[in-house]
Amino acid sequence: MSPLRVTEEYYKNTDKIYAENPIEGQVIQGYFQKEVSQKAMAIRKVNKTLCALLGVAVIVAFVSYYFAMSDELTLNKLSRQITTLNDENAELQNHLDRLKSFNNVDDKMMQYNMLSKADKVIEVQAVNSVLPDEKAGKKTASFNWAIGY
Repeated sequence: MSPLRVTEEYYKNTDKIYAENPIEGQVIQGYFQKEVSQKAMAIRKVNKTLCALLGVAVIVAFVSYYFAMSDELTLNKLSRQITTLNDENAELQNHLDRLKSFNNVDDKMMQYNMLSKADKVIEVQAVNSVLPDEKAGKKTASFNWAIGY
């Protein structure tokens, strides 16, 4: 037999063997990069773009939340200051009302002697006047109390 004939017969026999008993599983062990289709590459690009946009949106949300919280802290601080000022204003208003009251003004006038007292007292004789008699009020019928309903 010639070497060429052996190889032809060998290949014919092996094709029959493989057709009858197909090889299952990998013949060669190892990691081999698979061919990526254009559809998979397009999907990957879209996913990366969406991830980038989501990351930017999250960062913008954090920054806006920071500014909102700082504004709220400023408003709370101003609110406390306004409340304090209102309380002080109420106390000052009460103090002002007390100082403006008639009795205090009168006391101050007497203290500083701004009103002079009369040097001479004029006496006038009493006038006889008739006081009107108080008429006795009409008596109404007495009320009879009843016990029960």
